[in-house]
Amino acid sequence: MSLVFGKSRTLSAASIPERPAECNIAVLGVTGSGKSALTVKFLTKRFISEYDPSLGEVQCFIYVSEDTYASEETVDQQPVLVKIMDTADQDGPANCERYLNWANAFLVVYSIDNRHSFEGSQQYLEIVSTHNKGLQPEAPIILLGNKLDMERYRQVSKSDAGAVASRYGCLFFEVSACLDYLSVQSAFHEAVRETRRESERGLASRALFITEEKPVVGLAPALPITACLKELPAPTTAKLVTVKSSRAQSKRRAPTLTLLRGFKIF
Repeated sequence: MSLVFGKSRTLSAASIPERPAECNIAVLGVTGSGKSALTVKFLTKRFISEYDPSLGEVQCFIYVSEDTYASEETVDQQPVLVKIMDTADQDGPANCERYLNWANAFLVVYSIDNRHSFEGSQQYLEIVSTHNKGLQPEAPIILLGNKLDMERYRQVSKSDAGAVASRYGCLFFEVSACLDYLSVQSAFHEAVRETRRESERGLASRALFITEEKPVVGLAPALPITACLKELPAPTTAKLVTVKSSRAQSKRRAPTLTLLRGFKIF
């Protein structure tokens, strides 16, 4: 992935990874599912038909490019610059490499009153899931059912959507870009949280120490020593342990092997 979530730095035993400073979210879905309405709602707290950029109001977001915007958010008391790409695939997934290589998280949108949009969302889920295989950290996916205000015209049940979300291992929410700002904000913020968790999980897995001990001369045959992945104990808790040879009763002084508690020899 071309843009890593958060600032890069060199890890050491005493350092604490910095919190993520930036999150790129791609909003995917077929035409008419409400991607732009959700994006505008999140950025301006208004429904798309109520928002007029020509009014000269103070903007709460940054215009990045033709289809990408940025907003400074605070998620769980932590500042983050959220960049949103409002994709516009006219006939389903096309030119997907552009957003696959850009995004840290994906919102896959469908309309609850349009079965076709739900079926189209599964194409996006398949593409992103395939892209995620072998990726570290993975890019979180959220399946988002839009137009909850059209409940009386519902064509996609919650159980059907939940089953699809479970199949792809992603979160699932239903919202209304027309009515409720807080639920829309929550969906975008949850994408940030999930990306943060994946990033921290990846950092934790790389913050393990590899130690290799040389065999002690005089032991026959030499003990095979295998690299062991363990977190380094704090100096105040580290203790030396002496393992005596089975020939301790011999007149010759038996060789000893000194280990650091917390490490294993296989």
